[in-house]
Amino acid sequence: MRKPRTKANIRARKENRDGFLFALPWLIGFLAFSLYPIAMSAYYSFTDFSAIKDPVWVGWKNYSDLMKDKLFWRSLENTLLYVAISVPVTILLSLLLAALLKIVTVGKAFFRSIFFIPSIFPVVASTMIWLLILDPISGYLNRFLNLIGLPSVNWLGNPVWTKPALVIMTCWGVGSTVVILLAAMGDVPSELYESASIDGAGTWTQFWKITVPGIAHVLLYQIILAVINGFQYFTQVYILCSAQSGNLSAGVGAGKQNSLLMYPLYLFQNAFGRLKMGTASAMAWILFVIVLLLTLLMIKVSDKYVDVK
Repeated sequence: MRKPRTKANIRARKENRDGFLFALPWLIGFLAFSLYPIAMSAYYSFTDFSAIKDPVWVGWKNYSDLMKDKLFWRSLENTLLYVAISVPVTILLSLLLAALLKIVTVGKAFFRSIFFIPSIFPVVASTMIWLLILDPISGYLNRFLNLIGLPSVNWLGNPVWTKPALVIMTCWGVGSTVVILLAAMGDVPSELYESASIDGAGTWTQFWKITVPGIAHVLLYQIILAVINGFQYFTQVYILCSAQSGNLSAGVGAGKQNSLLMYPLYLFQNAFGRLKMGTASAMAWILFVIVLLLTLLMIKVSDKYVDVK
């Protein structure tokens, strides 16, 4: 039954129309620059396609070829290893720094700024700085190691040390996570700490029994973001490898024994170095499925520990 044309109904329709018109530019942008490219990449993943010829349907060939590609598996192994190391290290470091900042009484705003500033540095600029820091001969990190009696390390030339070097670089930008966790800690009711103190609970017990459960939902979100960002780790390794080899677009090696060949970097090489857009699209969808499954797994495992409501 059609609603009567009352003033309230006319006003509601006008508000809905105005809201839709305000959202229309974003909707057009989303359809043209997000949804359409996503749909086309799914199609291209089943084609032999480059920027200089029309796509030709090949079915699952791109996916089957990737399963036989040693560099594909090498890039996936490197990325999984990097994520497995960097996510726990950066999250624990962020949690520790946030907890320390919470108990600081003097200069809290200053220390927040000090930790946050590195995270807003341009990625290219900060990576160039790390090139100087990690230099095997005159790098500042090796100078520090020599000062405390430890030998120099070839951070970017020795496959054993490339992943720790990338993790150290990632720790440089944990400031945003620290600030978010610190804000979450501020929302934990102070009455819980007072009651725990009365019951004789120490600082360490209060941290693990009150603080961590109280910010668990935020912590889970930051872990998921860290995993997603880890699988998208590209700019830093591209700059590091370009500085070492002089050119990476043609798909030359990424560090000794391809120890710096991260998954997005190999995807980039296939797309813009070898012009294998179909293969690159297939890699993108494989990455999407991996990240989706890991995210769902983390949410499922955390259900009994985290209340996300």
